[in-house]
Amino acid sequence: MSDLLDSARLEMSTLYQQLADAETAVVLTDADGVILHVASSPEFAREAESVGLTVGAVWTEAVAGTNGMGTCLALAEPVSVRREEHFFAHLSSLTCSAVPVHDPGGRLVAVLDVTSRSALQQQHVLVLLGMTARMIENRLIDRRFPGSHSLHFHTRPEFVHTLHEGRLALDRQGRILAANRSALFQLGVESAQALCGRTLGDVFQTSLADLLERCRAASFHPVPAYRLHGAHRFFALLRPPVDAVAPGSPPAAPALAIARSAPPAGAVGADPQLARQLHMACRVVARGTPVLLRGESGAGKEVFARAVHAAGSRAQGSFVAVNCASIPESLIEAELFGYRAGAFTGAQKSGRRGKILQADGGTLFLDEIGDMPLLLQARLLRVLDERRVSPLGTEESQRVDFQLLSASHRNLLDLVAHGQFREDLYYRLAGVELHLPALRERADKRDLILRVLEEENGGPAPLTRRAERLLLGHAWPGNVRQLRHALRAAVALADGQPIDVEHLPMLRPAELPAAPRPTQPETRLEAKAGKLNPLQVHERQALLQLLQQHRWNISLVARTLDLSRNTLYRKLHRLQIPVSQRD
Repeated sequence: MSDLLDSARLEMSTLYQQLADAETAVVLTDADGVILHVASSPEFAREAESVGLTVGAVWTEAVAGTNGMGTCLALAEPVSVRREEHFFAHLSSLTCSAVPVHDPGGRLVAVLDVTSRSALQQQHVLVLLGMTARMIENRLIDRRFPGSHSLHFHTRPEFVHTLHEGRLALDRQGRILAANRSALFQLGVESAQALCGRTLGDVFQTSLADLLERCRAASFHPVPAYRLHGAHRFFALLRPPVDAVAPGSPPAAPALAIARSAPPAGAVGADPQLARQLHMACRVVARGTPVLLRGESGAGKEVFARAVHAAGSRAQGSFVAVNCASIPESLIEAELFGYRAGAFTGAQKSGRRGKILQADGGTLFLDEIGDMPLLLQARLLRVLDERRVSPLGTEESQRVDFQLLSASHRNLLDLVAHGQFREDLYYRLAGVELHLPALRERADKRDLILRVLEEENGGPAPLTRRAERLLLGHAWPGNVRQLRHALRAAVALADGQPIDVEHLPMLRPAELPAAPRPTQPETRLEAKAGKLNPLQVHERQALLQLLQQHRWNISLVARTLDLSRNTLYRKLHRLQIPVSQRD
């Protein structure tokens, strides 16, 4: 189930952060009702484990009676089971909503569930679950058919590249390999099996070569395509496999890879600086050169890295991401290098393959590499030099081959100067160092806002001039990640009406509480803050406003920005904002 898990983890994490409820868990089971992955707070996870909400537990109706996951499996459709509707009394404090997840062949392969203590109606949760399931299904198509042509279509051109689009994967002869549920619905086909094996010409009044040529001539914008034996018109966009794009074809191969492998709003868009960085990264990765990414939290470093991976020769291998800041120091060595059975107290009986071995043949992405402990840096350097890794508890080494990408919001050379990062490791990581612009620096900010808004709304969403000015003028200290969460909330609050300022409460400066009169220490702090560059000063002011709005509740601010508390504390330190000011 590794491809399903890889496709689901990021989307589950995003959904959990979107729900913003510490007493909620996002759960994934396989088709047999076995829990594969859980995203929740550590506190809720410990409490939920007592009722069996843990990886490896079986939640079919035959075992657990009426419950969200098991009943969804039995019905093969979305379902909510509230409190006393559960069969077992010890589950009556929980409300569970679940939706099925299908593979590219149309088979039900998983159930995605949200379990919480909330007594509120769960209809909005089912909607969010359905959207998340569709994103997982589309990711599965990309993972299982990486060398295929990708056809995106809808009856309305503005819905291409949204969750409402139909998706077909085609081989190089134009035969259909896979279809998403929207494609089946739009084409009036009952199952993916009824489509798979047929050619493009059996469905549309066009051929693979003709449609590809028309899309190239239209600079890869949707072009009309008609249903075979009918006048039903669609707008279609056909993208070739990355290795099949002719030199000079618009758009360039790296941009194609981003459109296929990652949410467009988190990647390049029309920003020329970011496009240049992506082009450079793809060129050096083609020669096996390591790349170091610099950028603020939420600027899209992992999305950028995934796009580079998808555009390279290792695209069919695994993309393995490790956040060095989010793993406890005591566990990061085992996480990276793996361990044999019985290597330490609490180790799994069967041992575990580390992230480095999992990346063999693919790409290893080390995020927030600046937070890696010094002792571990020495061991990582040895692995990079020797291309061999030894799991904990064994002296045997295994050969490993991967493309290395790393990232940090910190200046690693500054850390080197202060003895906090190894100089030899820095030069081993930074074959080329690229700087990703913050959202406030991007030339395509307006287009990016509109595109994210359309994605979150499932189609075009009206936006008032006041709201647009507020969005364009905001400093966005949390970057694209914060933008997505703000617009997601705005769509929910507007409920189909034009989005206005009142639907963006997190960004409304007029309702911020008045800042307290600076004390003498704060006056000195402002003088010290004058040493920051203009962009840092702007970011500092925006973050101070957000802190005041949340009455200096660090947890709430971190959740709003979709950052970990540790990352937020580092940002506060870098911007010279003392946490003691909350008192």
